[in-house]
Amino acid sequence: MALPVEKLGTTYEPQTTEIDGARAQQYAAATNDDNPAYSAGKVAPPVFGVVPTWGAMGAAAAIIPGEAAMFIVHGEQDMHFHQPLVPGRSITTTGESYSIRVGGSGTRYTVKVVSNDTDSGEPVLTQYVTLFIRGMSDGESGGPDKPDHEFPAEARDHKVGDFSVHVDDDQTYRYRDASGDMMPIHVDDDFAKSVGLPGIIAHGLCTMAMCSQAVIKTVADGDPTRLKRLAVRFAANVFPGNDVETVIYDAGTSDDGNKVYAFEATSQGDLVVKNGLAEVAG
Repeated sequence: MALPVEKLGTTYEPQTTEIDGARAQQYAAATNDDNPAYSAGKVAPPVFGVVPTWGAMGAAAAIIPGEAAMFIVHGEQDMHFHQPLVPGRSITTTGESYSIRVGGSGTRYTVKVVSNDTDSGEPVLTQYVTLFIRGMSDGESGGPDKPDHEFPAEARDHKVGDFSVHVDDDQTYRYRDASGDMMPIHVDDDFAKSVGLPGIIAHGLCTMAMCSQAVIKTVADGDPTRLKRLAVRFAANVFPGNDVETVIYDAGTSDDGNKVYAFEATSQGDLVVKNGLAEVAG
């Protein structure tokens, strides 16, 4: 079983959706984020950007054979914010089969998802979504490298802060309803155990949203519109009832003048998010 490398470079039918203000507020509440910019409806939380783009992501992910569906895990998420996610804005999103990397333990498949303002055509959000298909070690690699967000070792000497968010016992149910991510491993304890997990696990993107809260409150003065990039690699599972603790480090300045921060997150002593990178406008 292998992914069709000939599909790389294919773009799929554009999909037009609206950034739903009420749902964005629900999403903020479902990730325990009390930022007043969200509750007032001024902007949507950054990671909410996945919600109106699910359809385009799914179209590009459809090249994965159905029999591999239960072996897919969300490996990495890299979000580039060109404009704030303003409720009521209409965006048109296109998914592209971007790259395939085959390894001994499985295959990494990256989808590039581009959202533009429907009226002006200006870019709003670009995402690189990497899925890991466990056990798929056949086939060819191809396509360009995705943008890098490796943790720079020298940043460890420049810690700037840390922030903790609790994962509530009902977190996964609230996140399911707000995000539309219906994977049963997050809400069905018996199903989670049937696929080898000890129980229900938190959604990776919920954990990422908690990291975004840490970044915005710690190094962006609480202003989500200053966040220009947020990238993570999911490293381990997070379980309800525990905390997500994010530690942030100064990693210098980007070529376009943004402050760059590296971060990692742990839960119950386990590294759950690695290679975290955030860019924040001055």
